[in-house]
Amino acid sequence: MRTPRRTTALLGIAAAVLLATTACSGGLLGGEAEDDGEAATGPIKIGMVIPISGSSAPTGEYMQNGAELAVKEINDAGGILDGRMLELLVEDEACDAQQGVASANKLVSSEVVVSVGGYCSGATLPQLPIFGGANIPMIIPAANSQDLVREGLKNVFLINGTGLQQSTAALDFITKSGYATVALVDDNTSYSTDITTETESQITEDGTAEVVLNTSVNAGESDYSAVVRDITGSGAEIVYWTGYYQEGGLIIDQLRQAGYAGEIMVADGSADATLAEIAGDAAEGVFATMTPTPDTLEGAEEWIANYEAEFGAAPGPYSTQSYDAVRLAAEAIESAGGTGGDEVIAALEGISGFDMFSGPLEFTDEHTLSNGGFVILKMEGGKFVLEDSLS
Repeated sequence: MRTPRRTTALLGIAAAVLLATTACSGGLLGGEAEDDGEAATGPIKIGMVIPISGSSAPTGEYMQNGAELAVKEINDAGGILDGRMLELLVEDEACDAQQGVASANKLVSSEVVVSVGGYCSGATLPQLPIFGGANIPMIIPAANSQDLVREGLKNVFLINGTGLQQSTAALDFITKSGYATVALVDDNTSYSTDITTETESQITEDGTAEVVLNTSVNAGESDYSAVVRDITGSGAEIVYWTGYYQEGGLIIDQLRQAGYAGEIMVADGSADATLAEIAGDAAEGVFATMTPTPDTLEGAEEWIANYEAEFGAAPGPYSTQSYDAVRLAAEAIESAGGTGGDEVIAALEGISGFDMFSGPLEFTDEHTLSNGGFVILKMEGGKFVLEDSLS
């Protein structure tokens, strides 16, 4: 079994930038938002750090739109705390640790009271000490590495299923489908290695299948012939790629060109129609472990219509989770009776049964969802459709 390799380095980046920012700002991160005087009547600022540049920008757009739709609905209904409006401030993480830290610092200096961002775990991890130092609650809608909750930080809450829960779904599908040999491939990020580590551990403990290859690639490359040779030579009946869709699409295309005839499954970082744009026909039939996307959610038709009317395009992965993150933040602030960090955190810990797309909210003691809600999707005609609910 392997352990994630980047956590210490990422937190080190955050610490260095945090110290530099604090020194330059004269103690920027020492306080938290107040609820008296003019501040108690102005807009309530909600921060969101997501990829709005780079290869994951399409997902970032889905997330921003979902969050903005929730803000609009809440404001149209009169706001919260006796009429205060929400204001969403969005900054870029570009799936880059240093960019994520800089953006988190910018939001803290802008006096946001809750963070509702986080897509790439590697860019979200170093933000933890930034928002934690300012006592700002983090409701993370997409990033789901176990490293995010491993330190037990009081202000961090995940509303996407964890890597452990996703690997459990992968094991369920692998054993249910009768695959005997599995190849695990990650991109050496915290998010991706978290899933392969947990999946290998669970497959080994279960004993029904065998992991015949567990290897990593470097993100950002274009030639993956070496890992393609390793996979085809391993005898794996199914490959589980746990990285993002840019590299995933290339690997899938190159696997099929090399004649690999086994099945291919991807994790939620690749469960997007963009995968088919990159891999072409090779993406057809690819499986994915994913929480339900808007078009696979029963009863989401009205919400999808509202989203399309507002943004002129269909919603995609993590738009619903981002929508729910803003709604949950508003609920916690309302329950707390103000925007103080300690009070909002206590309110989040006390919320039970809040209605979200993933079902009634129940947090574990680790501030993760009690039920990850992962299902199996399958690529058909260039889009992912529900294959198995695993229920």
